[in-house]
Formats: sequence, structure tokens, C-alpha cells
Amino acid sequence: MNIQIKQITNLEDINIKNEPFTIWGKMIPSLKNGHWNYQIEKFKQSSMTCFPDEDYKYDKNAIYLAAYDKNKCIGLAILLKGMFKYLYLDDLKVSSAYRGQGIGSKLIAECMKNAKGEGMQGIYTIAQDNNLSACLFYLKNGFEIGGFNNRDYRGTAQEEKADIYFYKDC
Repeated sequence: MNIQIKQITNLEDINIKNEPFTIWGKMIPSLKNGHWNYQIEKFKQSSMTCFPDEDYKYDKNAIYLAAYDKNKCIGLAILLKGMFKYLYLDDLKVSSAYRGQGIGSKLIAECMKNAKGEGMQGIYTIAQDNNLSACLFYLKNGFEIGGFNNRDYRGTAQEEKADIYFYKDC
């Protein structure tokens, strides 16, 4: 398998479908003396979920990176420029048939090259606390917990969820 990571030129590729993933636990972050730590709570039963598909429109201020197997887009990373010195990793996904093969890590590495090339401090992203696989993926790829928000989902059907902010410096 020869996977290539490159900027997207085929705009259809920015809307690859979301695919199901397993919810099997929760990350519980804590801040003590300015340092983040976390605990893992494993659920008695796992479940499958899938994010709704996006309908991205091309944004000239965004950076679209994709992983390709031949000409097939099998992974996507979208970086947005914000008002701070970090690029925001708005979306990262890899087709389920290709997960566990290091493709997400390759996309992160390319994101970091882009951040450095843009003169940025690094990149950051947000993961839901119950998407434990994503949270652990970011930590494995050198991100650090940098924030926690347990208010965004109040008053919604997802009220029991919270967001964890992950940062990676160049």
C-alpha cells in the first residue's frame, strides 16, 4: 500500500463520508497546579456511533489535506486559521478500512509541517470526552491536554458530554 498525503485539489474529496466508530470509555481530565492529567473510565458496554456527514464548502482560508490510496481519498484533515498562533484541526477522519495503519498520524505530521510553514505555534483540536479512541490517538501523537469545556452541550441531547482541547506545538 502506497499512501500519499497531499493538499486536496479535487473539491469532492473534502466531503468524504463519516463512518462509525466505537464508544468504549471516557477520558476524565483534571488540572492540578497548572498541569493536566487524566483518568480513563471504561464503559461496561461499548456502542457504535457516527457523526453526521458534513457539507463543507471550499474556504480559501482553510488548508485541506488528504490521504490517498492511488486516486481514492481515504483520509482527510482540515486546518482553519484562527486569530491565535495555532491552526485549528477542524476535522480529521480516516476511512474505517484503513484505520490502525498510521494514516491519521501521517495526516497529523503533514498538519504540523503546514503549521510550521505558516509560522504558527502549532495546532489544536477538540475531541468529545466519550470519544476515548480519539483522545488517546491525539495523546499518542504528541498532543497535550490544554483545556476542558463541560458547558457546550448543556440543554442538548448530548448533555452528558464534554469537550477536551488538545494542543501540539511545532
